[in-house]
Amino acid sequence: MSVMATFEHKLRELIIKLHEIEVLKFGMFKMKVGIDSPVYFDMRSVVSYPEIMEDVAELLWEFAIKDKTYDELCGVPYAALPIATLISSRSKIPMLIRRKEAKKYGTKKLVEGKFNPHDKCVIIEDVVTSGSSILETVRDLRSEGLDVTSTVVVVDREQGGKYNLSQQGITMHSLCTLSQILQILKEAGRVTQETVDNVKKYLAASQIRPDGSFIVTPPPSGGADQNRMTLSYAARADHAQNPVAAKLFKLMEEKQTNLCVAADVTNASKLIALAHSVGPYICIFKTHIDIVEDFSPQVIQELLDAAQQHNFLLLEDRKFADIGHAVSLQYSKGTHKISSWADLVTVHPVPGENVLTGLKSVVGDLKRGCFLVVEMSSAGNLNTPNYISSSMEMCDKHLDFVAGVVCQTPAAVRYPGLVQLTPGVRLECKNDGDLGQQYNSPDDVILSRGADVAVVGRGITLATDPIQVAKEYRAKLWTAYQKRIGSLK
Repeated sequence: MSVMATFEHKLRELIIKLHEIEVLKFGMFKMKVGIDSPVYFDMRSVVSYPEIMEDVAELLWEFAIKDKTYDELCGVPYAALPIATLISSRSKIPMLIRRKEAKKYGTKKLVEGKFNPHDKCVIIEDVVTSGSSILETVRDLRSEGLDVTSTVVVVDREQGGKYNLSQQGITMHSLCTLSQILQILKEAGRVTQETVDNVKKYLAASQIRPDGSFIVTPPPSGGADQNRMTLSYAARADHAQNPVAAKLFKLMEEKQTNLCVAADVTNASKLIALAHSVGPYICIFKTHIDIVEDFSPQVIQELLDAAQQHNFLLLEDRKFADIGHAVSLQYSKGTHKISSWADLVTVHPVPGENVLTGLKSVVGDLKRGCFLVVEMSSAGNLNTPNYISSSMEMCDKHLDFVAGVVCQTPAAVRYPGLVQLTPGVRLECKNDGDLGQQYNSPDDVILSRGADVAVVGRGITLATDPIQVAKEYRAKLWTAYQKRIGSLK
């Protein structure tokens, strides 16, 4: 018997065993992503059948791991942990444990185990639907500096998980698909053709994104099925519902820059000088106007002049986070009158939808937009997957005003018409100690983290020669973007 025939025989026996011990159930079940399903895999119950669990681990090892080289492996908590443990014991590949939340005592680690930066780690999972659990694990492992590009799973439910993971640079190898399982069980007389047909219809109508929304439902901006990571900025301008987002995409393509400079300076003359110095090399100039100690209305006029001269947008990093009435006043009134000059502002979704309706209420005919801050680059931030998902639901209702999303991972940005703005970029990726900022390289932030616009602050503003350093960042970020869309090999 050939190697492949032996594998298929073992897989068939395993599927039948899983059906016998009711790991595989048919009926109507509520899934983690919030939808009903006529089929369910309860892999947690396998722990009560050690011989079957060993069969699962052996097949995963033989099928997808033994011929590869990995420094560590990590099971997605919690169902995949026993399987990952058996594979680690068999292969002698060290195992890591990713916590669902960091410890609040002792070392406060999120990832347990010994590893080095840039170690290659493979993720082990039991069942994949949308891929969201794997993406959460990828995010945490990558935040620790690990190189994660592969995952090995027992069952692919064929509902978009493989595609969703590929968008984030993750290759998925599955032991079997739901269709294969159904065929094996039908041939063994365990399920009827009617059951097979019903499940196939369900799969065809239930392709799911990582946040649980359906791919088959056309999104307001259109074209969500297209991979924004491989689309050019010029092409994505046509998908943007917010006019500032469309303008930004076109500007980036025209100037060949995806660099945003964070101008956190407290002196007006330094602020204006910096705008003119880096202006030719940026697409966005990000300000904290309330820290300028010698502010006057003239500062705004000079910023607008610099933006027009060098063709960049102004982003006031105000991070609005209050009830609608309050933010409408903060946006339009007071000393800074932000709505009168800032093309873009940042907004925290935490107050709820009214924070957006409040801001929109004072825009009028002005072409304005905002970035929703759904993830932050600071160490110890409290952004959870549920928070990110809820924030994007807010975004979906206000695509006329939301130009993009501030985030660290590409899963949050569902539509090609949205811009991903990612802070925390430096040529040398070292953290800044107690100040809490965490940094990523230009390549990592564009290719792995999915940024469309990368924010660089002190790496440029504190440089001896800001112009030369801005040129360097611009070149590296643009080259990474060209690689991402396939125009540069």
